[in-house]
This record gives sequence, structure tokens and C-alpha cells, in this order.
Amino acid sequence: MSPRRSPTLLLLALVCLLPALSGAGERVARIVIDPGHGGAKEGAKGPGEIWEKEIALQIAQRLREKLEAAGSEVFLTREQDTQLALAERVAFSNSQRPDLFLSIHANSMPTKRLRERTEGIETYFLSANASGEAARAVADRENAEAPTARSGRGHSTLSFILDDLARTEAHSDASRLAYAIHPRLVSRSGAADRGVQQAPFFVLTGVEAPAVLIEVGFISHPQEGARLGKAAYQEALAQAISEGVQAFLRETQRRDMSPSAPVAGSTGP
Repeated sequence: MSPRRSPTLLLLALVCLLPALSGAGERVARIVIDPGHGGAKEGAKGPGEIWEKEIALQIAQRLREKLEAAGSEVFLTREQDTQLALAERVAFSNSQRPDLFLSIHANSMPTKRLRERTEGIETYFLSANASGEAARAVADRENAEAPTARSGRGHSTLSFILDDLARTEAHSDASRLAYAIHPRLVSRSGAADRGVQQAPFFVLTGVEAPAVLIEVGFISHPQEGARLGKAAYQEALAQAISEGVQAFLRETQRRDMSPSAPVAGSTGP
């Protein structure tokens, strides 16, 4: 017969166990940040010698610091000025099994007149159809580095359907992520609001997580391009994106913990 334990000792044991129990269901968010372009793929050019590849990496590094300070585990598709194919970025991202994916870019216009008058921030999530001609043009420019043909498993119609089904939930959350980030970016930066858009970006197509592509401004605009090269402005952009990500993660956690949330695999009443 086991000796009886005093109520005081049992209470103390329970108190010591509570912190472990409260944290048992929590998991550190895993986030992949994709600084656009790199190496010989310099992206768009800004005032002086400012290039999109440099701006994207600098903002990505600042964003990583803020997300890590908030408790997330963060991975960059590239850590320095190296060239990385779009397919490699997708493969790297999926290998990390992320909770979300953020691709950082800077926009550009082709003519002198448009460069002088076009500025502002756009945030994109994936769609088979672009939300307008301007969105299509942005996707075409960012997709210029994409492979021209697919082979193997990706070429099969059945495989495409299976892949699409696997990514459906991630894509449905991508719009929520975009709308969590975009207004905070506009508010903190004071930049023109060009809205949340949809377009068929190659780098978002295969990512198995909620994924957005952020055009942090028009590097081709004389004033906005110069601002994008300044540390204080990059800090403001990184802070805004981080705040949007935290809001998205909190909302997602509340949804997943809600008693009314559907149970995976359930078919309903």
C-alpha cells in the first residue's frame, strides 16, 4: 500500500507542472523570407547605384531580426548577394515546413514618364488570374527568371490537381496574411496605397504555406527609390511587416483553438 501524500505536496507539484502544461500546445512559428533576385539577377534599378536585389536583402535581414525578437524561427532563401532560381527558392521554403512565406521585392516602371509619377506599395497573393493589367505586368516582370517549361511530376494534370488540393488551405490563408500586412505597411511608411492585388507569381505557386509577395515601393520613382535605400525607412517597412505577421499568427491561433473551428477530416453535420 503506497504512503499517502499530503495535500500540500500535491498542490505544489501541480503548480510546478502548470507552466509546462500551458506551453505544451504552443509551437514556434516558422517563417521563410525570400529576398528577391540576387547575383547577376539584379532586379530593377533605382536612383544612383541602388538595385532591387540589395534593397530586398536589406529589408529581409531587418525583418528577420524583428520576427526573431517576437519569438519566430526565421529562414532566408538567400543570406547574401547570390543568384538563386525561383524553383530553388520554392524547394528551400518547403523543406523548412514553414507556417508562412514572405517574398520581398521593389517595383519599377519602364518609361521615364511613368517612373516619375508612379509610386506606392502593393501586396500580392496568388491567383491564376491577375487582378488587372498592372498586376499582370508586375507578375510578368518577377516571373522573368522562372523556368520556361516543366517536366516530370509537375507536368502531370493529375499531379497538378493533387498539389493544388494540398495547397488549398494555405492559399485561402494567403489573402488574410496579405490584408494583415498591407494596411500596416501603408500606415507606417506613409506611402501611396496601391492595394492588395492578386497575380500568378511563380515563386508563390509551389509554396506549401500561406504566401505573399510584397512590392515595398517603386524603386524607379526618384523620391520613393531614394527612400527605399535609407535605413530608417527600411526599419519602418520591416516593423510594419512584422506587426502584420504577428496579427495574422494571433488570428490564426484563435481560429484554430476556437471550439467552433472545424475538426480536420470532419464532414460536418
